[in-house]
Amino acid sequence: MIRALVFVFAFLAGSAQAQNSDEFIRANLLSVLYHELGHAIIDLVQLPVFGQEEDAADVASILLINELFDEATATEIAYDSAFGFLGEARTIEQVGQDPAWWDLHSPDLQRYYNLVCLFAGANIDERSDIADELGLPKDRLDTCEEEFTLADDSWGPVFDDLAVDAPGTSMIYDGATDTLAEKLVAEEVAALNRDFSLPQNLAISVASCGEPNAFYDPETVEIIMCAEMVNWLRELPVD
Repeated sequence: MIRALVFVFAFLAGSAQAQNSDEFIRANLLSVLYHELGHAIIDLVQLPVFGQEEDAADVASILLINELFDEATATEIAYDSAFGFLGEARTIEQVGQDPAWWDLHSPDLQRYYNLVCLFAGANIDERSDIADELGLPKDRLDTCEEEFTLADDSWGPVFDDLAVDAPGTSMIYDGATDTLAEKLVAEEVAALNRDFSLPQNLAISVASCGEPNAFYDPETVEIIMCAEMVNWLRELPVD
């Protein structure tokens, strides 16, 4: 099931140019796509969710990044995805707004630290330096291995039940492949179909939404990745 992406990710926060590269955008689009796939799986498999579903979808995204890619690629995706949350938090701070405490999603900084903790906890001996570099306090790092084990015990059997021995076609993308987002989604849908088979067909599309967003629609059984996300990610203050 482990696979590597065909593109090279920016590894560290070296400069604004590196963080806002196509590679940074692809990493964050991938993380968001996995988050929405988490929502879709919760719906299609009728999983119980104890707590916020948005948090559960975040956890699914982190576990898929850890599971589907080789160590170097997974680490690079985790770095860029973490910096994506950090960039969102900085954007809010720069315009003088408070975090949207009422929102279904956890605050961006909390999502940042949760990602760092769970990713480090998946391989604590090799990744504790990553957590340290990304500013995770030791008090939290001490619980990360246990947190990952709990998350993996919850989501792992679900992913195992959906795993396939031969390529399937339960995820469907029939759009263009002209833009960065379209190419990423087309490639990832093909890859996911080699790994998983869902109990019902799931459409995945790239469309203009009027805002940088992504969402799963349970009525149409579709994940919509908004085309506006590309320019929004490119302008995030992540240096």
